[in-house]
Amino acid sequence: MSTSAITEAAPLSLCAREPHVPADRLVAEMVPPPRFDSVRFDTYVPDPNQPSQREAVTVLSSFAAGLGGAHASGSGRRRWFARKPEAPAAPRGVYLDGGYGVGKTHLLASLWHATPAEASLKAFGTFVELTNLVGALGFQQTVRTLSGHRLLCIDEFELDDPGDTVLVSTLLGKLVDAGVALAATSNTLPGKLGEGRFAAADFLREIQGLSAHFRPLRIDGEDYRHRGLPKAPPPYSEEQVNKAAYATEGASLDDFPQLLEHLAKVHPSRYGALTDGLRAVCLTDVRPIADQSTALRLVVLADRLYDREVPVLASGMPFDRLFSEEMLNGGYRKKYFRAISRLTALARDAKGLVAQ
Repeated sequence: MSTSAITEAAPLSLCAREPHVPADRLVAEMVPPPRFDSVRFDTYVPDPNQPSQREAVTVLSSFAAGLGGAHASGSGRRRWFARKPEAPAAPRGVYLDGGYGVGKTHLLASLWHATPAEASLKAFGTFVELTNLVGALGFQQTVRTLSGHRLLCIDEFELDDPGDTVLVSTLLGKLVDAGVALAATSNTLPGKLGEGRFAAADFLREIQGLSAHFRPLRIDGEDYRHRGLPKAPPPYSEEQVNKAAYATEGASLDDFPQLLEHLAKVHPSRYGALTDGLRAVCLTDVRPIADQSTALRLVVLADRLYDREVPVLASGMPFDRLFSEEMLNGGYRKKYFRAISRLTALARDAKGLVAQ
């Protein structure tokens, strides 16, 4: 039979997936996401007009070098954190303070890679992934699991959930006592509408007793995902999206409103597993999102797709019209702008899926 006679296989469907993620996978996957596998300090290109970016690389490189030595549970850790008589101990944590798209995650992942320790002694995850780990293992087991680590990197520390903030702050206090070094980025508290950057004062206040352990590093700059890059392609026709989905091995094809309904049935901790093995995500009938709970679930999915570099091809409305003006001016505005920025980048990546 000739290849031309072979019927193209039907695409996958996110709506047909209901992944179950065991706790041990949550721990094993606490590493920089695939998009940041190869990033290093020397691949971060500081904006010459933003000296704070070059300074951040210098400070973080030195911080990583200071984490060398013996296993975190051994004497090397105690020497590094010991208070010398002639000078106070160095901060046990760094906080990267900057707006979305200035490269904070790139720098955070570079710190993880540069820290001279085995991967099993370093952990990297978002705030949501860390709270999910506590939910899966329990608080005490999470403390025991992470206490032997040299470094814990937390991306997108969620300051907008007081309960989870207290939970994670308590966890971090236990880990600091065990000698674990910390590094974090964060979002902004509701109502804090600073232009394009996060507020270190908010972060340090919310983590309360831990603030003395963090050195804030301000990183100024504009969203690098749009620096000198062409505009994202406009939405395609439904016919083009369907054709691309059938022609692309490992692509999924879903109706956008149905996908949003499905996301409500899957815990956000499983959104990463939801995208396992996907080469592309194809969506039809993209339309504005009516409620905030749905919008925030889409933000998490956008983060996981961006982490895994999965292109997104869509018909319907452009991604910059997903969220209402009220949402974009509200307490979660930076999450929504981040989602728009990341979905736009993924839409640009999907351009090659459409036959010219």
